[in-house]
Amino acid sequence: MIDSIKNKISNNIRITEEEALNLYKDVDLLTLGSLAQERRFNLVPNKHVSFVIDTNLNYTNICDAYCSFCAFYRTDPSDPSSYTYTVDQMIDKIRKAREKGCTTILMQGGLNSDIPFEFYTEIVSRTVKEFPDITPHFFSAPEIMKMTEVSGLTIKEVFQELKKAGQRTMPGGGSEILTNEIKSKISRFKPKNSVDQWTDVHRNAHDVGIYTTATMMYGHLEDDSDIIETLSHIRKVQDEAINSKPAKFTAFIPWSFKKDNTALGKKITKEAGPNQYLRIIAISRIFLDNINHIQASWFSEGYKTGQIALSFGADDFGGTLFDENVMLSAGFYNRTSVDGIKKLINDAGYEAVQRTTEYDLIEVTSKAI
Repeated sequence: MIDSIKNKISNNIRITEEEALNLYKDVDLLTLGSLAQERRFNLVPNKHVSFVIDTNLNYTNICDAYCSFCAFYRTDPSDPSSYTYTVDQMIDKIRKAREKGCTTILMQGGLNSDIPFEFYTEIVSRTVKEFPDITPHFFSAPEIMKMTEVSGLTIKEVFQELKKAGQRTMPGGGSEILTNEIKSKISRFKPKNSVDQWTDVHRNAHDVGIYTTATMMYGHLEDDSDIIETLSHIRKVQDEAINSKPAKFTAFIPWSFKKDNTALGKKITKEAGPNQYLRIIAISRIFLDNINHIQASWFSEGYKTGQIALSFGADDFGGTLFDENVMLSAGFYNRTSVDGIKKLINDAGYEAVQRTTEYDLIEVTSKAI
């Protein structure tokens, strides 16, 4: 069976879920990485590795999802550690990020029912008007569902209003593992524990011309088949987008669960390590044959593992993430600079290329060593 799968990969033929599970479980890591690199260079035929200068801003940590994997959220507005910023306050944060050189702002927040829908559209419109060189990469699928709740609009109508305000991309947060069984175990909030909710949000985003990313947080309650099912849902949504829609997934981004300070962490004896991360990067590159970009995370997995992932199928190195609070709340701190991210890419034997949020390349910034 392995020889048959290898032949498919060499000839750019799609593999099945069964074949993907077989590869993921049974093929040695180096062989899997080699197959992934073959697919990577078929799709992205150069040694460029892209990155974006960005930051991650949060407008509220008040949230009613009660996700057991999250150390970021607060439920009581009177808690001294809780916050909800105004549009003016967020615009000030965006201004400071722009002064650092950011071209993309990744903005997400808790699911706060007290925030009106107008907050979301105003923050998009003011961002694009006041900072035309900044891309608002805002909100996640659960936040979109919260917007439908507070506004009474449909998912598509929410996106139409956001698009009218100037939004054109959205991150893939809220997917975690795309199986209903696992999602229902790690979140009490219905839009976060339903696969259909996440996929419907992204389908509607693609319908109105908003590009999105797909993500996966693994290393908690899932098993191998859950990982392949997650990839399968993502591949199906991308097939639909490519065949009939004006936008699609630009990239797939996996990262491992960080258990400190979380309720779910008490059930997990050991966090996922580098070998599993590299295996996931490789199988995602092979299975997601309709998504050009696989992102290696220096941020969540550490510098060295991120570099190695570039030889296991990844072609993107994420962003600078000057400000980040969600993983920081789980006791995980990792930072770099623009020069630092270039050096990490170059030292791994690739050429650092700055990109836009939509994965258009800006320039080749430096050569591999």
